[in-house]
Amino acid sequence: MRRTLPLALATTAVVASAMAATAIPGASEAAATPDTVRWGPCSEKAASSRLECATLEVPLDYRDPDGRQIEIAISRLASEKPSQRRGVLLTNPGGPGITGLGYPAVLASSGLPRKVLDSYDVIGFDPRGVGRSTPVTCDLTPEQQKRGNLPPYAHTAADVAREAGNARTIAEQCATSRTASMHPHITTANTARDMDRIRAALGVPKLSYLGASYGTYLGAVYTTMFPERSDRMVLDSNLGPGGYDVTATRLFARGMEDRFPDFAAFVAAHPEYGLGTTPKQVTAKFFDLAARLEAKPVQGYDGNLFRGITFDSLYSDANMPQLAKTWQALDTNRPAPPNPPLPNMENFMSARFSVICGDNRWPETVREYQRNVAVDRLNHPMLGGSSAGIGPCAFWPDTRVEPPVRIGGRGPSNVLMVQNERDPGTPLVGAQKLRRAFGKRATMVTADQGGHGVYPFGPNTCANDAVTAFLTTGQRPTQDLACAAEPGK
Repeated sequence: MRRTLPLALATTAVVASAMAATAIPGASEAAATPDTVRWGPCSEKAASSRLECATLEVPLDYRDPDGRQIEIAISRLASEKPSQRRGVLLTNPGGPGITGLGYPAVLASSGLPRKVLDSYDVIGFDPRGVGRSTPVTCDLTPEQQKRGNLPPYAHTAADVAREAGNARTIAEQCATSRTASMHPHITTANTARDMDRIRAALGVPKLSYLGASYGTYLGAVYTTMFPERSDRMVLDSNLGPGGYDVTATRLFARGMEDRFPDFAAFVAAHPEYGLGTTPKQVTAKFFDLAARLEAKPVQGYDGNLFRGITFDSLYSDANMPQLAKTWQALDTNRPAPPNPPLPNMENFMSARFSVICGDNRWPETVREYQRNVAVDRLNHPMLGGSSAGIGPCAFWPDTRVEPPVRIGGRGPSNVLMVQNERDPGTPLVGAQKLRRAFGKRATMVTADQGGHGVYPFGPNTCANDAVTAFLTTGQRPTQDLACAAEPGK
């Protein structure tokens, strides 16, 4: 996702079938029969006037295709040059848990090149369980929403043990909520099946795809399950091949420390903030503020919120001035800039728990999280005490519908990965693991820049041009490409 939840605000058994994901009864056969899409106006006030919306019905459980159906909300930004249109470009902004219905309009307003907009009908959708696509809930209280998806920073093993109670409570709420029957089916594999239903409904033999952050894992799963139905696949800001598993969550701490030097250099170059004149001084100020706010919160900011806001703001260079002003205000006890919460927080968090806890098995003992925290707090002290901590997935019911999809090298060579070198949310080391898993299926373009998200939001023309060329001509770099920094952009 482009703007993650700050860490301080934001963590009957079914026997899994051993058959391949594409062999689940009803999954591929039903998807071959197109539905009729009736496009109409979207009601979002901020949406492009050209954005159209519709809904499709899909099975909640693809093993029972004639059973309960749920709605999937989709959107379309149609090509204005039908003679140049080559197909559809399905998009996903990440998450999991965030809406994608308005994403085609966001991409168009953020610089998606005209030749891409002319070449495709750009399609968005709310993934199952999210927004307008039959949303799930865990009945999270306002206080639980404020605590968020990831646990508070743990300084000791006792901190982890105390947080286990909160994590268990949320897992139990999800398992007993009014949408409890849906949670086992809100998985990446089922969302990939929904994508193939969208493809069939739109009457196209193949999907092209542009997915960011968690959307890279969703795209990787889709092209693994449906290799012959995937066309030009662009994966931007990549998770590892396991998706949002415990490894990916722990990598937030690595990502923060990959990225933080960019912010430290920015602050050091602006002495008017009074936060240090060298990167080393700015780094020391981070730990000083975190400790002070843990001991005595200022204006509602405690140490956890401070760490979370800092991590969140590192996603974009554009956030750095605001983050520096926030630090300055907290350092001098002056009014801090506003920090509005994300909309639809309850559904976002509930759907996110469903996906990340349902996709993978997580450590189930408090002791293992205590060990992880001890290691990561030492290796990555800025964030490791939080990102390695215990969350609801440790207590999730053992109702996995199927094993995780294994990403591999079988299928057409039609994947273009694009990645910033200093990405806080999906660090380069995870992207490199996905690249190795894909083998000859993928080519990867790295950009010597920081932040989360390359295309079309980032300024690196080398990386952006490589994606545009692939989407419009099908041509990828002949080998993995490293794009140099482009200062001044």
